[in-house]
Amino acid sequence: MSSNLTSPPTRAATSPLQRSLKRYDITAMAIAAVISFDTVGQIATGGGEAATWTAVIALLFLVPYALLFAETGAAFPQEGGPYVWVKLAFGRSTAALTTLMYWVTNPIWLGGSLVFLAAQTWDGFVFPLGSGTVADYTFKLLFVWTAILTAVVSLRRGKWITTAGAVMKVLALAVFTLTAVFYGVRHGFDGLTGTSFAPTTAGFLALVPILLFAYVGFEAPNAAGEEMHDPQRDVPAALGRSAAVAAGCYLLPVLALLAVVPAHQVTGIGGFMEGARLVFGVYGGAAGALLKITAVMFVFALLTQGSAWMIVSDRMQAMAAADGGFFSRGLGAFHPRLGTPVRTNLLSGAVATVFMLVAMRVADGDAGAVFAVVLTVAVTTLLLSYLVVIPALVALRIRRADVPRPYRVPFGTRGFLLCAALVYAWILIGSWAALFPGVLEQLVGIDYVFHDVWGVSRAMFETFTLGTVAVLLAVGLVGVAVARRQDAARGVAYAAD
Repeated sequence: MSSNLTSPPTRAATSPLQRSLKRYDITAMAIAAVISFDTVGQIATGGGEAATWTAVIALLFLVPYALLFAETGAAFPQEGGPYVWVKLAFGRSTAALTTLMYWVTNPIWLGGSLVFLAAQTWDGFVFPLGSGTVADYTFKLLFVWTAILTAVVSLRRGKWITTAGAVMKVLALAVFTLTAVFYGVRHGFDGLTGTSFAPTTAGFLALVPILLFAYVGFEAPNAAGEEMHDPQRDVPAALGRSAAVAAGCYLLPVLALLAVVPAHQVTGIGGFMEGARLVFGVYGGAAGALLKITAVMFVFALLTQGSAWMIVSDRMQAMAAADGGFFSRGLGAFHPRLGTPVRTNLLSGAVATVFMLVAMRVADGDAGAVFAVVLTVAVTTLLLSYLVVIPALVALRIRRADVPRPYRVPFGTRGFLLCAALVYAWILIGSWAALFPGVLEQLVGIDYVFHDVWGVSRAMFETFTLGTVAVLLAVGLVGVAVARRQDAARGVAYAAD
């Protein structure tokens, strides 16, 4: 295991990385990645207690989570971020498998819930596409590959795309929230009638996976750690700001949506825009045009959200490949002029496209069912990766206490371990609830009719979730084995795991 703490695992001399990310860029990238338009409606389907759990998890998960990654990201700012952290703690093979689960979440998510939500929004508010039509397929393919191409361009230029998306996202959520308040003042807050904000066990088990998925990702900019001007100072400050913005951008729109839209009308895939359709009535004759503009902003924000994750997660996966941990080192090559992992970017596009096509075929045109199940697949793979990443942070905190830490979690090692324990407990619960929905409910005596909740059978659900995890583990193990064999054939010594 390499102990080099000042350079990435490996980087070809022909693939220079350009330092182009300043504090504002890191903040914007975190906001673009973390605030998920596609989860606002899904969270709101939990009713009044969704707002309660959003606040509770922000306090008991988001805060300690941000503290952990602020300290680790400033102390270990190498390119590849979490890949490097897990490698330093547990070895290259473990890091490669963990990174695969982290990375693949994003093309699955891009080719699943993001593209389906974007298509439904465009179809309903901008221009009709139909379902399963040539226009539908064309829109979705363009959406996926535009997101990929924005990750291909140099980060010096690509960062402005994600920054524009972050600004547009916060602006759209702020406009919606304020408009909902105006609407409620004029017409009454009918959505609050009979709504209970009291937390329940059933609500907790239903909401915890999606809320955790909504809040994670603040470590993402560290995947481009060596493209930051001053990560030791900028990462902690940027994470603090983006965490505060993220908490507000989830809690306030969810409250606004619940306040004006009757609970039975809130849907996961159309919740935000359907709420906007209702509240924009306060603008009279201008409502139609404003709603269409909002829909375009909404789709653009979804696109840049996918772009942000492609930019960071592809760098992680590329560093794993370049380090000899996954199939071919050539897969991790950075373009000499663009400074981006073009081959990994294209691989992400291919995975997203395949997943989108399979999801459309299996769901038989039911966008709502596809949205919920595919989002859960993305939740599952991402949360499973944190089951290794969090212990890696603890191992680095204990074994490498001599590494300079410009920022430290309050109360030193005890504070760090407490934060890690809290975060890990949440991740364990969320992972189980995402992989096996209904099991914990039955254990505590809560009725759970699977098809009524998900719109698909348990067999189809588990085919997507468990099947995806099983395939990924198989691919990861083959990738590690192939990488070792290639290094052995070239006479390259493989680092001890």
